[in-house]
Amino acid sequence: MRLPARSRHALFAAVACTTLVLSACAESDDPSSSGDVTLGFVNGGDTSFHSCLQKAVEQTAKTENAKVYTSNSHQNAGTELSNIEDMISRNVSALIVQTVNVDALKGDIAKAKASGIPIYLTSVATSDAGDILGAAVVDLKKVGSLDAGWIAQDAGGKDVKVGIVAGAPGAASDLLVGGFQSGLPATAKVVANQPGMFNPAKAQDVAENMIQANPDLDYAFVANEEMAFAVRKAFDAAGAKDVKIVTVNGTDEGLAAVKSGQFSATVANSALTIGQTAVKDAVALLAKKKVDKIANIPLVLVTKDNLSEAPQYCPK
Repeated sequence: MRLPARSRHALFAAVACTTLVLSACAESDDPSSSGDVTLGFVNGGDTSFHSCLQKAVEQTAKTENAKVYTSNSHQNAGTELSNIEDMISRNVSALIVQTVNVDALKGDIAKAKASGIPIYLTSVATSDAGDILGAAVVDLKKVGSLDAGWIAQDAGGKDVKVGIVAGAPGAASDLLVGGFQSGLPATAKVVANQPGMFNPAKAQDVAENMIQANPDLDYAFVANEEMAFAVRKAFDAAGAKDVKIVTVNGTDEGLAAVKSGQFSATVANSALTIGQTAVKDAVALLAKKKVDKIANIPLVLVTKDNLSEAPQYCPK
């Protein structure tokens, strides 16, 4: 699955889009692919969350008679703005943006507004909902706090040491980590907090250094499951199999890891649900239909005890 400056209010979100997928460097003028609405989907990265989100956007769009152009910013704010400009040049009906950084949003929204093209935001947004068409909201601070709450319950009032493997600074990661830290009990001490950049290889390096510096680590919070698998590998190789990992996404692989005990908990925030909600609501909002401008996506803290409650994460 995976998603901000701590000092900003956030609105959270998901995606909207449509049928016929075209990359930023390839397009089709086949009139049979044209729908009533043309959307530009600017994806933010390359994690399983991003790929599942795009899949959901593409599949749902087929039922909404909409055409979508897609591009990917690969966690680069400059690339994101270039992608926004490219979508504007295509004169899309609306832009769906999975931003890499809330700082990037200011320029994105200004560009789009100047061109008269509304933006539907996913995962993170600015505090002024008047600037956007809508958003499918994932409360990322709550995601982090749910994992922290599990640690509080599991620790049972004992003094414990916690490590954090964050994502990329800005956007989703800061909100996740902020919510996690604020939800920890006073008896939990954060002894390390480093970005894994949503990159498993980087996360493994971070985890190796973390466990070497803190061999008595009790828990680790990892900002997505892809990184969490790499962190688990690093801890196990260092003989730290007892370190309990809590993470985020709810993928099939992540749920299997919870079942096997590799992860102690994960927070399921379905990329499928986000994509479906965003596509349908963005198209409806463009048509001036009555739907919620801000849609809240359900969250589920998943442990061995409630695996069956996890929603489907990625389209088949």
